[in-house]
Amino acid sequence: MSVYDVLQERGYLKQVSHEEEIKELLEKEKITFYIGFDPTADSLHVGHFIALMVMAHMQRAGHRPICLLGGGTGMIGDPSGKDDMRKMLTPEFINHNIECFKKQMSKFIDFSDGKAIMVNNADWLLGINYVEMLREVGVHFSVNHMLAAECFKKRLEKGLSFFEFNYMIMQAYDFLTLNREYGCVLEMGGDDQWSNMLAGVELIRRKEQKSAFCMTSKLLTTSEGVKMGKTVGGALWLDPAKTSPYDFYQYWRNVNDADVENCLALLTFLPMEEVHRLGSLKDSAINEAKIILAYEITKLIHGEEEANKAKAAAEALFSGGNNMDDVPTISITNAQLGQKLIDVLTENKIFASKSEGRSLVEQNGLTLGESKITDVDKILTADDFDAEKSILVRKGKKKFYRLIRE
Repeated sequence: MSVYDVLQERGYLKQVSHEEEIKELLEKEKITFYIGFDPTADSLHVGHFIALMVMAHMQRAGHRPICLLGGGTGMIGDPSGKDDMRKMLTPEFINHNIECFKKQMSKFIDFSDGKAIMVNNADWLLGINYVEMLREVGVHFSVNHMLAAECFKKRLEKGLSFFEFNYMIMQAYDFLTLNREYGCVLEMGGDDQWSNMLAGVELIRRKEQKSAFCMTSKLLTTSEGVKMGKTVGGALWLDPAKTSPYDFYQYWRNVNDADVENCLALLTFLPMEEVHRLGSLKDSAINEAKIILAYEITKLIHGEEEANKAKAAAEALFSGGNNMDDVPTISITNAQLGQKLIDVLTENKIFASKSEGRSLVEQNGLTLGESKITDVDKILTADDFDAEKSILVRKGKKKFYRLIRE
């Protein structure tokens, strides 16, 4: 089975530029391909997960990945799927984010002995001569064709700046540069990048008279078509300082039954026979599949030790066990005693906002120890804590935190 068949069987592939040529190429040759990541935050999030998994599957099959970090394109920002122009980022912010990305990518991709390459498009984009760019690349782009591209349609209704209009040309130029420098023949990425990716394929074919290809992956969505990875507190981050391993584990432990098989296929390396078996479980038995899903994904991102801790903490809580060592713990200072419970929990990021906390109390969704909190103005006092100066907070049905008094 070629890697094309693997990607297709597991459900990654969405659109392919030259299907028969790509199939034959991946069966007969070991190629160099790339996926681009614009460093718009200081951590990758679950939206990047599929791209990392695709890259890992390709590398395992002997193909060479290029992780392209968008130090140049990040200065503009991709308008695809955006209602408004992205905020302009400073070079310092972008460079910091790139360093963060590098560490996280190394968990998925083997960069030793030239098995993978990491490059920054700032190296060629920031020093480019604008007139030379227009003469070399601009002549190959039809404005009519660009305006018809899916990635611009949403923005044309509200207004698309010329600043962002250049993004497609820059991404195409990236592919051309990687083709010339590293023999890269395939661009991969999310399906929202289809128009930009096709532009690069066409540029290489016209300008270099060489074969070039692109393939997109479907985006990570629920069975209802809603994007996954969004939490009340924002994105589901891969950085443990932004989303704890326990919260990360719990997110996947609580996915809808209908989404389990898809997530197992896309976000783990489990054999497809096991994926189908677990996905076919019904009623309470599906919980076995959810535990395996949560554990496997957490192990990939945070390592086996953290996955074991998160699993143990969840099991202790839901089985009524007493071992709370691995439940997320928050230290409460003496200065915080006497404050409103909602304020303290918001300050410690258990709530994204005070309004979220008030809403949860009004819905009877907040428990302190054994008591359901019904007063939004409840004051946290020393008497709330047990003899060991700790108390368990339950947020909703399935999220637990331990407060420890200093």
